[in-house]
Amino acid sequence: MAQLAIEGGHPLRGEVAVAGSKNSALAILVAAGLAQEGVSVLDNVPRYTDIQDLCQILRELGAVVEWQHHSRLVVEAEHLDRWRAPYALARKLRGSTYLLGLLLARLGKAEVAFPGGCPIGSRPIDFHVRGFQDLGARVGLEHGSIFGEVSGRLKGRRLYVERASFGTTVNLMIAATLAEGTTVLENAAMEPEVVDLANFLNAMGARVRGAGTGLVRIEGVDRLHGAHHEIIPDRLEAGTYLMAGAITRGEVVVRQVIPEHLRTVLLKLEQAGATVVEDQDWVRLTMDRRPQAVDVQTLPYPGFPTDLQPQMVALLSLAEGVSVVQETVFENRFGYTHDLARLGAHIQIDRETAIVRGTDRLTGAPVEAGDIRGGAALVLAGLAAEGWTVVDRAEVIDRGYHALERKLNALGAVITRREEAAHALL
Repeated sequence: MAQLAIEGGHPLRGEVAVAGSKNSALAILVAAGLAQEGVSVLDNVPRYTDIQDLCQILRELGAVVEWQHHSRLVVEAEHLDRWRAPYALARKLRGSTYLLGLLLARLGKAEVAFPGGCPIGSRPIDFHVRGFQDLGARVGLEHGSIFGEVSGRLKGRRLYVERASFGTTVNLMIAATLAEGTTVLENAAMEPEVVDLANFLNAMGARVRGAGTGLVRIEGVDRLHGAHHEIIPDRLEAGTYLMAGAITRGEVVVRQVIPEHLRTVLLKLEQAGATVVEDQDWVRLTMDRRPQAVDVQTLPYPGFPTDLQPQMVALLSLAEGVSVVQETVFENRFGYTHDLARLGAHIQIDRETAIVRGTDRLTGAPVEAGDIRGGAALVLAGLAAEGWTVVDRAEVIDRGYHALERKLNALGAVITRREEAAHALL
């Protein structure tokens, strides 16, 4: 158990660099296991706990995975020959689902624990299962694990991706690269991380076209080889730091970012009263007053990202006026608001809508992180609250942010990490 103790009331000022995208890295690291020859060198890989767990899973499947330095991973998968993923590790992270696509395509057989991850509503594995079945695999669920098997190779065909699911799009792209024939994904997810995966797959010798649009075509090939690739910046980490600057009424420059990936987020921050200036690889946010209420609706990319919704709600809890935040991607994603209320936020939940009545003052209190982004929202609220806020279960936040408190402290925050839970507030 880890704990973050936060003294609020310090405006953030300075520069911060973001790490590589977690969602890209998880997909690309699994895809590296498709290479029957050669070595893949992956740069700008974030050292989140989910990434570390996935590295260990690949090792136990027979791949060689080594860190060359802080953000470079080298993957040699020629001898990946085990189709049963270690249950204890695979059940911990949502990204383990991608192992199904890898193992079915590479070995024709797979056993992967039913995935875990953050408790933020239903993220149906059914979409993945139906997709693999349509590609010719036999898939079932027994004893907490998903089993899959295919005679020969998967067979390409035209598929419809339900709800433009990001995870399903990624998984079927990975699987289809080694399938016989052509696979066409209609209503595919359009996130930048999908494009990043496609670029890596093509560098490996795959034939993927249309990534970043709603129609992705994958022509199956017989073999893939290792490739060198740099992971794109994490737009969700970047958005979190920009909102941290806004909620503390500071001035923050976020570097190593692609502003276009945050277009909708930047627009909403400007509507809330922030001044935003951007260049090719950086964004500066300045906020010198109380934010204004704005309405937000989460949507698949290029809409407002669901993974920045909790942080935005934290910001809007201090806004002038009433904001309406609609969550259309996941149900039950407002659980963190109970802890925001402990800090003094006024939030009413009606199914998948949050009505946020802004207050001019939050006060520190003990709270608990239930998921990555909800935990980040509590940290942001603590930065703006009067007195001390203690966030329990901070290790949950570590699954999506590396050295969060170190980066925030470099901007002027006062945050102390404790590795053992304490029972008293400072």
